[in-house]
Amino acid sequence: RLCAAAAAQDLSYQELKDLKKADVLHIDVRERWEIDRFGKIPESINIPLGELMEALQMDPTEFKEQYNQKMPSKSDPVVFSCLAGTRSKQALGLAMSLGFS
Repeated sequence: RLCAAAAAQDLSYQELKDLKKADVLHIDVRERWEIDRFGKIPESINIPLGELMEALQMDPTEFKEQYNQKMPSKSDPVVFSCLAGTRSKQALGLAMSLGFS
């Protein structure tokens, strides 16, 4: 299940594929065991929901070392995904509470 911050909207898989062509950061907030069991979405980074608040407040160098990805700026397009949509909506709320638009 996917949730995009810009309009706080649900996305289809095809919409996500189109967004990825435009250099959108895709953060999968499922637990690591879920990624291991059900598979990784290509070109996404896994930051479990419980780590997201800390991750989004990291120093950019630390973020890059931890997640092997450039840290998003507060205005960068970000998409969150999870299994059913509940955690991605929570992730969206956390990001917006930190000033992400």
